[in-house]
Amino acid sequence: METLIGVLVGIGLSAASGLRVFIPLLGLSVAGHYEVIPLGDSFQWLASWQAMLAFGVASILEVGAYYVPWLDHALDVALAPAAAIAGTLMTASTLGDTSPLLKWSFAIIAGGGVSSMVHVGTSALRAAVGLPTGGLANPVVSSGEGLGAIVLTVLAVFLAPVAFLIVLWMLYRIVRRMRRTSAEPSQGT
Repeated sequence: METLIGVLVGIGLSAASGLRVFIPLLGLSVAGHYEVIPLGDSFQWLASWQAMLAFGVASILEVGAYYVPWLDHALDVALAPAAAIAGTLMTASTLGDTSPLLKWSFAIIAGGGVSSMVHVGTSALRAAVGLPTGGLANPVVSSGEGLGAIVLTVLAVFLAPVAFLIVLWMLYRIVRRMRRTSAEPSQGT
């Protein structure tokens, strides 16, 4: 049962890292420090004061940078690999004492994959909203993403099954939108 909860927590945090990379890392760090979430032995460094401070500062800088009109698009590109790495790391850290092959395979596929899918979906949303408004609506989208990352992080830590259901809904919406977008050009021919 502990492994299942670890999977749900890891996937919830991974999806949150697709919205903002450092907020869920900060949440995991605080939850690990106060032993709300058990971290594997090799991930105890995540619960240190130094990690909490680093993730806290990085979270503030990341959230603030997304309000700078040209910088938000640059961050979408630059943070895509970071989101995948963070999703992988957080999922692996919550799986406890499982075989390293299973842990890292699952963490890369589920954690990194979910994080990447959410990041691609939010980047597409920002582009779809930003182009027609000349970037004026981007702060609204950024606020929603930041709030979503906070809410999803808290849910992943305290109500992992609820967070998992939200992640499934998010992935469904992203895939549905991608299919609709890819089908639009072929309908005109």
